[in-house]
Amino acid sequence: MSMNLVTLLYLVASVCFIQALKGLSHPTTSIRGNVFGMVGMTIAVLTTAALIVRLAGSPLGLGWVLVGLVIGGGAGAFMAQRVEMTKMPELVAFMHSMIGLAAVFIAVAAVVEPWAFGIVPPPATGMVTYTTQAGIVITQGVARMPIPYGNRLELFLGAAIGAITFSGSVIAFGKLSGKYKFRLFQGAPVQFKGQHTVNLVLGLATIGLGLVYMATESWSAFLLMLALAFVMGVLIIIPIGGADMPVVVSMLNSYSGWAAAGIGFSLNNSMLIIAGSLVGSSGAILSYIMCKAMNRSFFSVILGGFGGEATAATAGSAVQRPVKSGSADDAAFVLGNAETVIIVPGYGLAVARAQHAVKELAQKLTDKGVTVKYAIHPVAGRMPGHMNVLLAEAEVPYDQVFEMEDINSEFGQADVAIILGANDVVNPAAHTKGSPIYGMPILEAYKAKTVIVNKRSMAAGYAGLDNELFYMDKTMMVFGDAKKVVEDMMKAVE
Repeated sequence: MSMNLVTLLYLVASVCFIQALKGLSHPTTSIRGNVFGMVGMTIAVLTTAALIVRLAGSPLGLGWVLVGLVIGGGAGAFMAQRVEMTKMPELVAFMHSMIGLAAVFIAVAAVVEPWAFGIVPPPATGMVTYTTQAGIVITQGVARMPIPYGNRLELFLGAAIGAITFSGSVIAFGKLSGKYKFRLFQGAPVQFKGQHTVNLVLGLATIGLGLVYMATESWSAFLLMLALAFVMGVLIIIPIGGADMPVVVSMLNSYSGWAAAGIGFSLNNSMLIIAGSLVGSSGAILSYIMCKAMNRSFFSVILGGFGGEATAATAGSAVQRPVKSGSADDAAFVLGNAETVIIVPGYGLAVARAQHAVKELAQKLTDKGVTVKYAIHPVAGRMPGHMNVLLAEAEVPYDQVFEMEDINSEFGQADVAIILGANDVVNPAAHTKGSPIYGMPILEAYKAKTVIVNKRSMAAGYAGLDNELFYMDKTMMVFGDAKKVVEDMMKAVE
């Protein structure tokens, strides 16, 4: 395979990746976007395999590559097949950690044997033979050529970002899972005095050691830099609370992309550079959008939860306050007599796997002549787009699903807003100065004529705040598992 053909195929794969991102920007084109992504990755993998054979001069080394593809592809397919929708954020964090670790391994291998990656000529080409005065013939290898400074910089950055991505993603995985007793894996922020100073010192030390490696090609400096980067990944993520985890997921997605791009420069692999840059830039943009949706400072979150104090708010009020509660039959009566209903899905809906029951309830209401719409907050759930994917799994019509900026103006005219497992994204405290979530854009469900809220209990959301919406006179609380409650509503709707 000629290098011209390799370049052309990489270009085709890059176009497929761009089309994939474009397709994934909207639910109606998401399937097409996934197809483009799979085609692009297939082309990239096969082209790289052919390139390995060309550079090696034989297919001998390709066997190990195929073994890795079978093991990695098999594991990925198995996990994707078995993962539940509620566990999708943990799977994404796990995948990010693997990308970061792969970047670290490649960087270490390139530092050890740069000639294997074409960074420098192999030592064998530098062998010289000479005869001593005693007539002894000696063959001696010339010292290994030093790695060019530009490549040292790329290896340093790729390895450091990869290490931060790996350890940070491991912590994010634990926080998202919520089932580990280890303190660092719990959803509450982990903060200590002088935390930001420690992060700053570690960051400067990591950069300093990277510069030392660039200047001297010192193995010790490189390994110590890697160790500090692993520690930094942990310290950056632990002060971020559960309410900010959607931002963390997209942020780590960006980090993994930049790590891949950095290694791509070192290996002179245009495919890695393009794909990594696309992932890195799209992840950064998504992180910015998430931060705006949560009224968080983008740079604060990127630099390790400088706004973390806001997420560590005290949980709710200690005083028990009365609420108006009702049964599924009561809620069904209200829904059956409404003309317009807006459904607000949240993480509780995902946990109960109630999306199919909700779709059936909405269909029954639609058959009665009720106008039904779904309102999606950008950070509802535990990862960006979580609710969109959840509803798509139940084949909810796309024309019934609306983003926050498109649906908020309609709550005032809605007869009923039914909130299923959501909390912080509908909390009117976002309009109260001094509140930890002040300024956060919310779904204005409180403006509806009647509000029905389904929750298991009165427990606070990720932000740890009481929700005034639950105590309004127009609000009816229906306690219980979302799937069972919705199924009972559906049966009771006449």
